[in-house]
Amino acid sequence: MLKLQLPTDPRWVNIAEMNIEEILVDHAYCEQKAASSAISLIVKYPDKTKLVEELTALVAEEWSHFERVLEELKKRGYSLGRNRNDEYVAELSKHIRKGDKRERQLMDHLLVNALVEARSCERFKLLWKNIQDEGLQKFYYELMVSEAAHYVSFVKLAKEYMPKEIVDARFQELLQIEADIISKLEYRPDRMH
Repeated sequence: MLKLQLPTDPRWVNIAEMNIEEILVDHAYCEQKAASSAISLIVKYPDKTKLVEELTALVAEEWSHFERVLEELKKRGYSLGRNRNDEYVAELSKHIRKGDKRERQLMDHLLVNALVEARSCERFKLLWKNIQDEGLQKFYYELMVSEAAHYVSFVKLAKEYMPKEIVDARFQELLQIEADIISKLEYRPDRMH
């Protein structure tokens, strides 16, 4: 369903589990950035009624995820800590075409967001199936389901504003770019992506 071209190395779960405080902190900021990204799209494209409606709901859900991650940190006696640069998202965002037609830029933004949600969903699935902490297993299962729905929403929104064939072709290009980015990034103990 996610169409990711390069799966995460299963050993990532071991790195994440041994550094769960750092992973939770980074995860909190990822949720915050996801909400901010959706807000930016609403501000940039207020004339796109369906986009505004769907992303407004998504913002609320992403923010509730941020709050839930904060709660998981608190339960374990951890604090939010500092924000980190998300090299993965930064690299992927470089492929959003600038100076192109407004609808093409929107499509690229939506598809990049879809890819980030897909990768998050894939990582949450790995945590759900492999992490030892039963509370976090349940937590990551619920978030996996939610991220999958967000992924689908972003792709559908892209097809709302551009022809399906153009969206599908661009998404295939971005999937290859995403796989290349993932292949070059090191697995870090303090990053969700």
